[in-house]
Amino acid sequence: MQHDTYDNDYIAEILGSVKTIALTGASPNPDRPSYGVMRFLLSKGYRVFPVNPGQAGKEILGQKVYAHLADIPEPVDMVDVFRAKEYLSSVVEETILLSPRPKVIWGQLSVRDDTAAAKAEAYGIKMVMDRCPAIEYPRLNITLG
Repeated sequence: MQHDTYDNDYIAEILGSVKTIALTGASPNPDRPSYGVMRFLLSKGYRVFPVNPGQAGKEILGQKVYAHLADIPEPVDMVDVFRAKEYLSSVVEETILLSPRPKVIWGQLSVRDDTAAAKAEAYGIKMVMDRCPAIEYPRLNITLG
């Protein structure tokens, strides 16, 4: 799949169907974008599991922080990547090993790696890159399914 543009229906279907989100690179700092996006996603009814090895065992916005995706005690529908683009490949690798696999990996603004995306898609995982769900959700007037 090409990742230069996305059909609105593709984004709307993803945001309207996922219920649980692992947010990699979650920060406890209210000034960081990951904190604001996590707060937004929680306010819209998503269950969000923050992932940050340096914060593991603590809480961000009342949610327990996990060190790795594999540490999350239940399946997640989507992995939201708040890490530099050079880490997207390792997040894809970690996601592929999960059972069951999440349906979607979402790379935040400026997070794009077409090779990593192709690998995820080869395993049946949908990819979105260089987009923010906190921007797309209100733009597309999403409602959770």
